[in-house]
Order: sequence, then structure tokens, then C-alpha cells
Amino acid sequence: MGAALCLLSAAGFGAMAIFGKLAYDAGVSPGALLLVRFTLAAVLLGIILLVRPGLRRAASGSPRGEAAGRPAMTRGRVLAIAIGLGAIGYATQASLFFSALQLMDASLLALILYTYPVMVTVVAVLLGRDRLTPARGAALVAASGGTLLVLIGAGGVSFHPLGALLAFTSAITYTVYILVADTVVHRLAPVVLSALVMTGAAGTLGARALLTGGVDLGFGVSGWLWLACIAVVSTVVAMLAFFAGLKRTGPSNAAILSTFEPVVTAALAALILGESLTPVQLAGGALVLSSVVVLQLRRTGTRRQDQGSRPASGQPDPGTHQTSDPARDGRTETADLAS
Repeated sequence: MGAALCLLSAAGFGAMAIFGKLAYDAGVSPGALLLVRFTLAAVLLGIILLVRPGLRRAASGSPRGEAAGRPAMTRGRVLAIAIGLGAIGYATQASLFFSALQLMDASLLALILYTYPVMVTVVAVLLGRDRLTPARGAALVAASGGTLLVLIGAGGVSFHPLGALLAFTSAITYTVYILVADTVVHRLAPVVLSALVMTGAAGTLGARALLTGGVDLGFGVSGWLWLACIAVVSTVVAMLAFFAGLKRTGPSNAAILSTFEPVVTAALAALILGESLTPVQLAGGALVLSSVVVLQLRRTGTRRQDQGSRPASGQPDPGTHQTSDPARDGRTETADLAS
């Protein structure tokens, strides 16, 4: 389930480049795109929370919660971190990305940005949050190599030193964003966390717009249509799926699975924009998908081992001195999926 959510998130984020290109063609500026994207997403998530108040509750029994040995946090600190993820992390990363996009080709920009799965994995291992198992290492190599092939297959690119610096800084910012999000993702419901992140990002970009004289919103209906697609598909749905997937898989696996994004972008560019997929890109896409299979096989094997070592119903667990209750386990799993 966690891998599927990460892939859904990657598909949503991967479509954003296509929606963005269509929005630019309709006369939308980068500043207007960012401000409308995050503001509309924050409003939509707020409406969802008003209509479905049950989504405000975080699921109990999360496998990556305080039981995993993480330090306790006050409610105020959790909320501050969540808002800061948007106001500082997401707003900065998105601004750097679109600034770099104005200076360099999208393929080279994506190639530099997708160094972040390696950085996330390395830092998560150094911090003791994840282990660099053979399966995870193989998946990381396959995903990184596949991403490289997908982007190299796009053809020649133009190099711009400042653009490359902005792109790499965007990758570093996104690395920090994922690792910080991992500290609060199990303490808040995905919808609540996403709403706080979007609100923080919208606040920062709104303040910047006021200080710089505002943004031009005089584009036509088609521009608003593509902005709505970005806000709904590539922000609300993608963000909810990412946080829910991150909660279940951890930062390293979530980052590796996110390398599916450029594969989606390349495929949609071929279908919608008429761009052709080369054999090199197809081979790269296959490599990225193989990393998903490796991670899924690893999780399936681990789950079977856990089930094989679980004590019978009503018998005490020698490791925790607690009694196994299948009915309770089922309720916990159902509550976790509902979040």
C-alpha cells in the first residue's frame, strides 16, 4: 500500500511539468503559477477537513510513530514544523525549481534534481532512520540509473551554471524537506499535514507577491484550467499520497519510488505534447519500475517473516510480553489505511 501511494504521488508530481508547460502557453507567469497553486490547494484541503472532520485524526498504532523510538514532541512544535515545511521548505524548493527552469532545459534540470533520492538515502542511513540493505541499495542504483537514461534519452541539453546551481540547491532543499517531514508525518493525519504545508507555502508566496508588486492574474480561462489541474492533481492528490506513502515506507523508499516522476513526465510528453520516447528512455523507465519491484519483494518477504514469527492468538509475545489479538491488529491496520 505504501509503495502504491508513493507511485500515485509520483504520477501526480510527474504530470505537473506538462500542466505547467500548458499553463505557460496560456500566459501564466511562474509567480502566478506558484501563488495560485498553493493558495488553491490550501483552500481545497481546508474544505475537505470541514466536510470530513474524521480526517483530522491521526491513525493510532502507526508503525513509524513514537513506538519506533522517536522523541516526543509537543503539539505546538509539531504544528510549527508542519507550517515551516511549507513556508520555508516547499516554497523555497518550488521557487528554486521554477527559477532554474527559466535558465536551462527541463531534462538537465530534472537530472540534477533527481540526485535527491541518493542524498535522502545516505542522510537517513547516517541519522539511523533507515538501513542500507542490499535490496534497498540495488533499488537505489536501478532507480538512479533509470532516471539518468530517461533524461539522457531526451536529447541534447544546454548547460547554464547559475541554473545548475539553483537546481542542485533545489535538490538539497527537497532532501531536507523529506527528512524533516518524516519526523512529523506519523503525528498528524495526512490531510491535516498537507493543509498546513500548503498554507505555509501560500503565506510565504503571498507575502513575496505583496513585497514585489503582486502577480498578473489576467490570463484566460485555459490558464485557470491548467492551474486547477496543477492544484488538484499535482498538489492536493500528490501531496496526500506522498505523506501517506512516506508514513508507511520511510524516507529512503519514498525517495527511491519518487524517481517514477520523470518516467511519467516523459510518457505524458509523448502522449499529450507529441514528443517521442526513445529506446533509451524506455530502457530507463523499465529500470525505474524494476526498483519498485525490488522494494515490493523486500517488503513482502519482511512481512512474511514477521507473520511467521508472530505468536498464536492469545499467546504472549516473548519480545514484548503482550498478547497477540488478531481482531485488534485488524482494526489498527484498517485505521492506518483510512488515514
